[in-house]
Amino acid sequence: MDERVREHAEVLVDWSARVEAGDDVVVSVAEDAHELGVAVAEALGERGANVTTLYGSSELSRAYLKGVEAGTEGDVDAEDFDADPAVDRAIFEAADAYLRIGGGRNTTASADVDRPTRQAYAKARQGVREARMDTDWVSTVHPTRSLAQQAGMAYEEYQEFVYDAVLRDWEALADEMANMKDVLDAGEEVRIVTERDGAPDTDVTMSIAGRTAVNSAASVAYDSHNLPSGEVFTAPYDTAGEVFFDVPMTIDATRVRNVHLTFEDGEVVDFAAEAGEDALADILDTDPGARRLGELGIGMNRGIDRFTDSILFDEKMGDTVHLAVGRAYDACLPEGESGNDSAVHVDMITDVSADSRMEVDGEVIQRNGTFRWEEEFEG
Repeated sequence: MDERVREHAEVLVDWSARVEAGDDVVVSVAEDAHELGVAVAEALGERGANVTTLYGSSELSRAYLKGVEAGTEGDVDAEDFDADPAVDRAIFEAADAYLRIGGGRNTTASADVDRPTRQAYAKARQGVREARMDTDWVSTVHPTRSLAQQAGMAYEEYQEFVYDAVLRDWEALADEMANMKDVLDAGEEVRIVTERDGAPDTDVTMSIAGRTAVNSAASVAYDSHNLPSGEVFTAPYDTAGEVFFDVPMTIDATRVRNVHLTFEDGEVVDFAAEAGEDALADILDTDPGARRLGELGIGMNRGIDRFTDSILFDEKMGDTVHLAVGRAYDACLPEGESGNDSAVHVDMITDVSADSRMEVDGEVIQRNGTFRWEEEFEG
């Protein structure tokens, strides 16, 4: 076994999930992530945890949903699925931690499943999802050939990319990102502006008053649930203006490019996309919360140096900002307050490395990708 696989497992178990002896841990392993799954199981055993393993196969999920389509002989809706099956919910309600190891054979395995079917399934399992997110959950990926192909890299090149992003000094990065968290926690309004030749401008404002930013340093100790991570995010509201997302992405198994959203009174009132507009429309029509923002995230992991069409990596990349329509994370909300609720949470990314600025309460915090506390910052 490549020693980096064992290092990845140790970071996941120790730094990210903070697993302790006696913890009940559910581990979901994708089709081609077997090797990392083995290393994680070994690490959990050494730490005295109890392990339940699941097979996280997108191909099996596709087969099930196609079977439902065939069995209903018509349009599928949420009533065609049992709401929150007791066996699934019980697994997560009993778990202390949930580790999801992605890395399947086909990144678009469910492309031929009708979008209404996928949406109905997501709605029917919202309670299961909530139970899973109430655990100390962490999501990561094992570098696979399918992910390398999606990223446009040779397999060995992609392995280097993944481990450069995952095997870092997370404590040092957490200290650096604390600067951004302090700014957002003290702020009331964020404005993002981009002015580029040949592309629509972005000029969008959003309120963050009363919200708590998360220093997403790849550990549940920081309310962070992705490995790799390297972002600071919060839950905005009262969004107004226009934003252009110039980083291509795959949403719901569909390639989406050059998205333009217009917000009024906190809600998307107009949208367009150069490619994948139908998929974007389906996302926005999922439920009322899907047209409101659930997240503002600032990418700060400069160990991620290129876009790979994987949101796990792309949204963390330095010199980027992302906004997510849909569900807001509870970690950003005051105790007892509900944020934006939705069955979806879909991130979209804009490159802010040039011709851009981010202001908090009128003060420029980031210009052309450089933060005000960095030596290269131009005030």
